[in-house]
Amino acid sequence: MIERYVWDLRDADETQVAVVGGKGAHLGGLSRIDGVRVPEGFCVTTDAFRRVMAEAPSIDDQLDQLSRLDPDDREAVRRLSAQVRRTIEGIAVPDDLAAAITRALGRFGEQAAYAVRSSATAEDLPTASFAGQQDTYLNVMGRAEILRHVSRCWASLFTERAVTYRQRNGIDHRTVRMAVVVQRMAFPQASGVLFTADPVSGNRKVATVDAGFGLGEALVSGLVNPDVFTVRDGAVVTKTIAAKQRAVQALPAGGTQEVAIDAQQQEQPALTDAQVVRLVELGRRIKAHFGRPQDIEWCLVDDGFRIVQSRPITTLFPVPEAGDQENHVYVSVGHQQMMTDAMKPLGLSMWQLTAMVPMHAAGGRLFVDATRRLSSPAGRAALLDVMGKGDPLVRDALETVLDRDDFVPSLPDAVPGRPAAGGAPAPIENDPAVVKELIERSRASVAALERDIRTKTGPELFDFLLEAFDEHKRALGDPLSVQAIMAGMEATWWLNDKLQEWLGEKNAADTLTLSAPDNITSEMGLALLDVADVIRARPEVVAFLQDVEDEDFLGELAKVAGGSEARDAIEGYLDRYGMRCVGEIDITRPRWRERPNTLVPVLLDNVRNFAPGAAARRFEEGRRKAQEKEEDVLTRLRALPDGDPKADETKRMIDRVRTFIGYREYPKYGIVSRYFVYKQALLAEAERLVAADVLPAREDVFYLTFQELHDVVRSHQVDGRLVQQRKDAFRAYQALTPPRVLTSDGEAVTGAYRRDDVPAGALVGLPVSVGTVEGRARVVLDMAEADLEAGDILVTTFTDPSWSPLFVGIAGLVTEVGGLMTHGAVIAREYGLPAVVGVAQATRLIRDGQRIRVHGTDGYVEILP
Repeated sequence: MIERYVWDLRDADETQVAVVGGKGAHLGGLSRIDGVRVPEGFCVTTDAFRRVMAEAPSIDDQLDQLSRLDPDDREAVRRLSAQVRRTIEGIAVPDDLAAAITRALGRFGEQAAYAVRSSATAEDLPTASFAGQQDTYLNVMGRAEILRHVSRCWASLFTERAVTYRQRNGIDHRTVRMAVVVQRMAFPQASGVLFTADPVSGNRKVATVDAGFGLGEALVSGLVNPDVFTVRDGAVVTKTIAAKQRAVQALPAGGTQEVAIDAQQQEQPALTDAQVVRLVELGRRIKAHFGRPQDIEWCLVDDGFRIVQSRPITTLFPVPEAGDQENHVYVSVGHQQMMTDAMKPLGLSMWQLTAMVPMHAAGGRLFVDATRRLSSPAGRAALLDVMGKGDPLVRDALETVLDRDDFVPSLPDAVPGRPAAGGAPAPIENDPAVVKELIERSRASVAALERDIRTKTGPELFDFLLEAFDEHKRALGDPLSVQAIMAGMEATWWLNDKLQEWLGEKNAADTLTLSAPDNITSEMGLALLDVADVIRARPEVVAFLQDVEDEDFLGELAKVAGGSEARDAIEGYLDRYGMRCVGEIDITRPRWRERPNTLVPVLLDNVRNFAPGAAARRFEEGRRKAQEKEEDVLTRLRALPDGDPKADETKRMIDRVRTFIGYREYPKYGIVSRYFVYKQALLAEAERLVAADVLPAREDVFYLTFQELHDVVRSHQVDGRLVQQRKDAFRAYQALTPPRVLTSDGEAVTGAYRRDDVPAGALVGLPVSVGTVEGRARVVLDMAEADLEAGDILVTTFTDPSWSPLFVGIAGLVTEVGGLMTHGAVIAREYGLPAVVGVAQATRLIRDGQRIRVHGTDGYVEILP
């Protein structure tokens, strides 16, 4: 019979986290796996915890105070969490609960030694391990001591680190319950940790074992360095044997102590290779049972392994599902699109349905399978060339994988004479009318979509959208559009290569492209300066905007003196650019039209930092610099031997780049314009589902794929558990950093810059916009929280077109993600800002407010004293 307050561990399994907590559930599951030995014991359930918490009414007030604390206010968290722990530890264990625990001890041996271990309901979960957040007590002996340590485990739910962890992960303290595992002590010769996947690289085919003598606390506490074994394909492939001078051992009367290891034993391995391989095989069985890589704590007792804990490794980036056992190499889409944040399921599926190539979802991100292209010599060379021009780190990561024998299959090139798929487009003339025609085509396509979608609802809407996606892809793959984009990019590469060869000048195209016509993204930044001109002249409007927090402020703005004109200017801007936002490739992200207050801080910065007419002046200044640069380059070329033909060809390429480079930004604008139309229609459907009590909240549709939402609209039924699971998974994915390249083995390959031409201590990146600038670094992770002054250097993770309004007010740019032709680089060149992108961990290595020097010509950043 299972009691309410005490369960035998063998009666628990992974479905009963709410009763026995994460650790208890996993231990119960482990005990059911053939060949896995778990020290016997019992679990004091979460019902016991509830009973005890009910004994102290003051706890409610204390938890209210705790939930309101800023997790960064460490002193307040420390003080209040200690108060909560004292309250819990001061509660006497009720008699019936103490009796239940005593009966369990009688079954397993009341005088035996036990490990008393916390087991919270938000612990050892697939999305958050909570490792080390609560407490474990070893070698506890006697009924009174076990009851006392059970109380201490309950209280450890409110350690400072556990409280802070929950607050940072958005978990309500009241929703977490504590069970306590009480297990017979194992007295091991050796112990340690087994990772069934490499926790550093993510490789699922590699297991690592950390091992030391005695109890595992010596390793956990950092008392000793462990022996480290790496196992692949059933064999130890590397091992490092540490000098293990200390160990933790159990005391006869209870508790533990540090002891010295005999000098002759210190450098002996804690495990033999055969034992390591046997342990890893055991780990593979445990991983198969739980269905994901595991972090396993083990003990070696009399040449037999005991498993004392297993939890998911939550830091590994998930691997796309391939449906086969072949090797695959995946390239991150987010690093190409300048949006490496996690996307919600509707955003992922919409991008997949409208993309030109198949994309695979994993970890809330999208990846393209590059294996086929890498397998043939011609495909490999073309892909590496494109990737190298865009992001050298991606190219280096791909080359790292290719250097490994036989990971990527080797296939012959296509049949001679047959044109390669996606080959170079036909030449295009230097005719500005081509760009005008392409822009008009895009506008007409969006207008037709807006017109035709108005009457579509229910299942008919989804049928219409599937047809609209075909038009979306047709517009995206328009051969003339592709020709225009490639013409601008190839002219840029030609100018940079040839002018460095002929004149020794790096990245000359950066200046030659200043204020290029028809660049919708740079126009967007300048247009907000014009809106600032309207606001600047109206002091009451400026004062009103300084207090704006509500996203519906525009109606109130009209009531302020001069507010109608300001509102009209903002509305006009939103009519043209309101479909944009940070992370705009994810349809679920709120657009500026939906949250216009996002633009208010940027508008106020523009009011403060610029004089009237700044937009026109900046554009004209850029145009003039480009013209002067053209004249300078051509004059110097004509002075060279055989300089006239070089100058003539360069002039043709300058005209070409200025004709087409601005259009590079327009297709993305067209995509995002269409996305906003799709989104408005889908949200209207979501509101109908809420009105019909099918969904509790409109935004719940963001956690369904397009097809799932279609099914819900058809059936008027939704799986609420699926929506909650997707929300939990999305929160977990947000904490993961996506790799540029990922293999089917799970290995995240980051790539490296192979350079030795930068000063010691400098942060290396990719030069994308010439010049050198020194100034104050402003580390900005959320555009809405930017507070910039003239001369500041923007340091951020990535920028997409929505960040361009900030570019008009800064002196330089540093990003962690980016390439030569990505949006941030294009706009930095457009505005003449020195810029370095692809700087690994820039937002962590550069502190907000530090002075830095950005070398946009040579591609590195110096942190100044």
